[in-house]
Amino acid sequence: MKQNDCNICGKCKDKAEKDLSLCEHLYTILIYSENVPGLLSQISAIFTRRQVNIETLNVCASSTPGVHKYTVVCCCTESMVIMLTKQIEKRIDVLQARYYTDDEIFINETSLLKISTPVMLENAHVSEAIREHNAHIIEVNPTYATAEKTGSTEEILSLYNTLNAMGAVLQFVRSGRICITKSKAEHLDEFIARREKERELK
Repeated sequence: MKQNDCNICGKCKDKAEKDLSLCEHLYTILIYSENVPGLLSQISAIFTRRQVNIETLNVCASSTPGVHKYTVVCCCTESMVIMLTKQIEKRIDVLQARYYTDDEIFINETSLLKISTPVMLENAHVSEAIREHNAHIIEVNPTYATAEKTGSTEEILSLYNTLNAMGAVLQFVRSGRICITKSKAEHLDEFIARREKERELK
């Protein structure tokens, strides 16, 4: 990859700029917080003020009891994602916020496709495409079939584009990105253990 080429999104504020810090990349921000109302709107407001679009957002309970995990995907410069992460971490209910590039995490998405049954019966390539992309049919009736595909964004979009070109897709939906880090250290557990120890000493 040339030094001034963008990763994944292909956008760059200045095409001639050689400094990678000024080039936009796809980043995943993992936010851990206590389960309190209103925090999601506060996080969204931080991105809005900086005019950064949230590409996908997933919120769920984490492996730590009482702690929720926000997975936010955005396309921006490294300097911007650093600023966003610091501002998020300043929120009183946020326990921890860290940003990652795609090579630092394991990533997955789930998608559902509503496919026309008549088109699928008339065109054998529809069923072939579903099998080739390792998707699964989870429901079939005379009107439509529902297919489920789990994998990377690129794999999911490849299946969608293939089926859509055949006129087979009635509806399509993707989940937000879910991910786990490749790091051997569990930073949140270390943080909570350290905080509990500090509380005991007080």
